[in-house]
Amino acid sequence: MQADGAGPAMTGAAPFDSGPVDPVDPVESGFAGSAAPAPSVPVTDWSDAYDNGGHIPGAADYPPRWAADAAAFRAALGPRARLDLPYPGPLADPGREAFDLFLPEGDPAGLVLFLHGGYWRAFGRETWSHLAAGAVARGWAVAMPSYTLAPAARIAGIGAQARAALIAAAEAVPGGPVAVAGHSAGGQLAARLLCADMDLPAPLRARIARAVAISGLFDLRPLLRTGLNDVLGLDAAEAAGESPAHLPPAPGARLLAWTGAAERPEYLRQARLIAAAWGAEAEVAAHLAPGAHHFDVIAPLAELDSPLTRALLDW
Repeated sequence: MQADGAGPAMTGAAPFDSGPVDPVDPVESGFAGSAAPAPSVPVTDWSDAYDNGGHIPGAADYPPRWAADAAAFRAALGPRARLDLPYPGPLADPGREAFDLFLPEGDPAGLVLFLHGGYWRAFGRETWSHLAAGAVARGWAVAMPSYTLAPAARIAGIGAQARAALIAAAEAVPGGPVAVAGHSAGGQLAARLLCADMDLPAPLRARIARAVAISGLFDLRPLLRTGLNDVLGLDAAEAAGESPAHLPPAPGARLLAWTGAAERPEYLRQARLIAAAWGAEAEVAAHLAPGAHHFDVIAPLAELDSPLTRALLDW
């Protein structure tokens, strides 16, 4: 299903009308898609193109606010917040290869796995706990893993940790469907879990109902030309090999690329790109959240009946 809405939209998500986009090389052509309604805009400063905080007023105020809200949520949940559960990760990093599990009252209706952002180099599970509030109020369990941060880990290794965390969380919550959500770098990890080459047990693969990649990154090759790569250490092979837009989706994959309308243009292009790249092989749609930017687009996950929570849980 293309981003322009060809074919039925996924439940709870209206595709934005951006026109079809060809998955061409963004490093060579700026914004991908000769068929897009707006003319291509060449990118002359790739670091600026992916600098979210530099274009959000009061950006420095968000992380301490997230941390405070997360701590308050954990305290309020009491014994239903099970913290620091290990998963058998591939990098032997006990401090980071662990997840927090937030449980509803009664038996869980299913499991949400939330993968945090931070350009693979910042944050951990403890910053985002409050974003479980909406799903927990709806009767779902929510698992939030940490992973080893760059430069201590490469993105391929972080993807392997996401896989291990998903398997461990699904074993902890053995019943019901699984929904995967991720923000920014976590959006790349969420989509990566839907790729055909991701080795998941068949029963777990069958449980995965959907992934919602919030402000996700689906083509990592532009990052080769950013200052971020001083930390990430990507080479051309890894950038292509860990880009969901350049990998086939698993059969039956369902992906929603949810992006704030006030995001940097590269994030809007990335969403259109994955919709075009996977459109013939998966159920995929792209949605613009009106007025939202990179740091507040995730806030509605904390709400029981927000459009984002409904998009994640209802199908």
